Amino acid sequence: MSKFLIVGLGNPGAEYAHTRHNIGFDVVDAFALKHGAVFRQDRLAEVAEVKWKGKIFVCIKPSTYMNLSGKAFRYWMDREKIPLDQTLTVVDDLALPLSKLRLRKSGSHAGHNGLSDIQQILGTEQYPKLRFGIGSHFPKGMQVEFVLGKWFPEEREVVNQKIIECIKVIENVAVMGFDRTMGVVNGLEFGK
Repeated sequence: MSKFLIVGLGNPGAEYAHTRHNIGFDVVDAFALKHGAVFRQDRLAEVAEVKWKGKIFVCIKPSTYMNLSGKAFRYWMDREKIPLDQTLTVVDDLALPLSKLRLRKSGSHAGHNGLSDIQQILGTEQYPKLRFGIGSHFPKGMQVEFVLGKWFPEEREVVNQKIIECIKVIENVAVMGFDRTMGVVNGLEFGK
């Protein structure tokens, strides 16, 4: 039975819940909920296990804070004996408009602290990422407030559509592979 590690990036704590920076947590929560899995607190992360179509998905939400996500990623990948190319990290991306998702098998951290820490701990940028565009509509000098802020009411519908699509991406990666899934998701436009 093939196994996948699904890593949702975010920060633990109620003050960060459902912010743009925590979209990784929201996606893995939605994936686990759809499949009837429940998160439990474990070492370095909240963990849920989904069994679907002969596959096992170990879903984690690191409890280490965003900037130290690599520790939880490495621990759970090693503990579950999951190859790096069968991981998927779900992350917010300022450089992508809200209308976009971007699936890649590798790529730089692009200044994202969570990805930077994972890359440093793994010693490579060759691991799959699902980037959830959050846009960059904020005044100069207000990036931190924007990223750590809640979605605007007018963004919610698109965010919800994209969360549903992210669930499909996770499932499709497991059954169709990364290349075919990238071909589908990377061309999509949401809210247009």
